[in-house]
Amino acid sequence: MTAKKNLAVFCSGGGSNFKALRERILEKNLPCQIVMCLSNNSQCGAMRYARENGIDAVHLSSKVVPNESELTRRMLDELEKRKVDLILLAGYMKRVPKEVVQKYPKRILNIHPALLPKFGGEGMYGLNVHRAVLEAKEKESGATVHFVTENYDEGEIIVQEKVPVLPSDTPETLAARVLEVEHRIYADALEKTLARLG
Repeated sequence: MTAKKNLAVFCSGGGSNFKALRERILEKNLPCQIVMCLSNNSQCGAMRYARENGIDAVHLSSKVVPNESELTRRMLDELEKRKVDLILLAGYMKRVPKEVVQKYPKRILNIHPALLPKFGGEGMYGLNVHRAVLEAKEKESGATVHFVTENYDEGEIIVQEKVPVLPSDTPETLAARVLEVEHRIYADALEKTLARLG
């Protein structure tokens, strides 16, 4: 039997994708366990959820560690200490240091609330994305799970699913429908990646 893979989830906000991932892991008894939630925001919902469920909640930000290279070193230490195999970005609002990306090639996943390569890149997060989709008068949007590289939103796509844009949509209503898809396909992408790692 293959050993369980150790997962770290990086979050900055409420943690709804984090919760959805953990629920799928438990429901399907996937060969992995979330061993750490890392956040730049110590009081966010994701960190509360981690603490409530016995998952190590690690707060790392420039407020705590102002020196960038020291912050990177601390991040790598926390990952190594827990023998992390895969990192899942779930609404993490900071760029992952290139040293971390290089150490975990094709082992860092991110979920993006649009159909990449459209509406990706710096500044494209949250309602900014959905606003841009509506302003461009797109007929469809969706969600994408991809591997993380040193450039924002440019890594290989693992799973993508479309969501129709309705004439009545606001950024908020579109965001809510895309989020439902995110919760499902992120867990699908995790399953695919675990199967690849064996």
